[in-house]
Amino acid sequence: MGKMSFAERIRSLFGLHADNDGQFYDDLCDALIEGDVGAKTAVEITGLLRDECRKNHISGEQAVTAELEKLLASYVRETILEPVAGKTNIWMVLGVNGVGKTTSAAKIANWYKNKGEGNIVLASADTFRAAAIEQLAVHGEKLGIRVVSHQHGADPAAVIYDAAEAVRSKGSGLVIADTAGRLHNKENLVHELEKIDRICRQKADEGCYKRLLVIDATTGQNALRQAEVFNEAVGVDALILTKYDSTAKGGIAISIGKELNLPTAFVCNGEKYGDISLFHSDEYIRGFLGM
Repeated sequence: MGKMSFAERIRSLFGLHADNDGQFYDDLCDALIEGDVGAKTAVEITGLLRDECRKNHISGEQAVTAELEKLLASYVRETILEPVAGKTNIWMVLGVNGVGKTTSAAKIANWYKNKGEGNIVLASADTFRAAAIEQLAVHGEKLGIRVVSHQHGADPAAVIYDAAEAVRSKGSGLVIADTAGRLHNKENLVHELEKIDRICRQKADEGCYKRLLVIDATTGQNALRQAEVFNEAVGVDALILTKYDSTAKGGIAISIGKELNLPTAFVCNGEKYGDISLFHSDEYIRGFLGM
């Protein structure tokens, strides 16, 4: 049996502290940090919860949990992404290597294809990893979705330029661009992303460019730091959480929502193309709290 989930920990806390005393809030703060909420956010949440419960004489497991749910709901944001009909839409998929970025790009493409988006092009703009180019080509073939790619080491911005042209030539559609994620050299990464970002802005129609950040929900505070880096470099419009299972620690969407004000659009929880669903903040919080 692995570490206790946050939901299990909070239940055991109520068993230990029937009267939610001072020690209860200290332990709750520790449990939130263990649940990947992040120290700064955890301290703030427990402080607010304590004040609220004292002021309004709230006690008992159900009432305190409901109060905590309300608090968390104010931090967690959801968003629904819709390509604009009749326009050239470009969605850049960001993230460090190893988070499932290329697979997520394929899942998103498949999701919108199933929703009736007729013209989708996958752009292989991670030109540094030969495996990424091959992987995307395989996905495209399996899904019956066109892939635009150049040779290994080519200019990623040129790939996106060509993909956008391919979409525009048919009048409208959606480009989903897979990008490189070598975070160990932040300066190079930022420089490269800024260049890609410029091309995306030029080639997408007004208001039709989105930057989607893929993060591994199991990496905790590391994911918050990744979100900070990408958000600073080019801005982020929405998150996609991979390896997502609400019974795991999984409080990362709370941290990122609170610290960076970023919403989550999708959660992925498996290898199959269909293993992607819309993110619902209320479901997420109830799962986190074990309600």
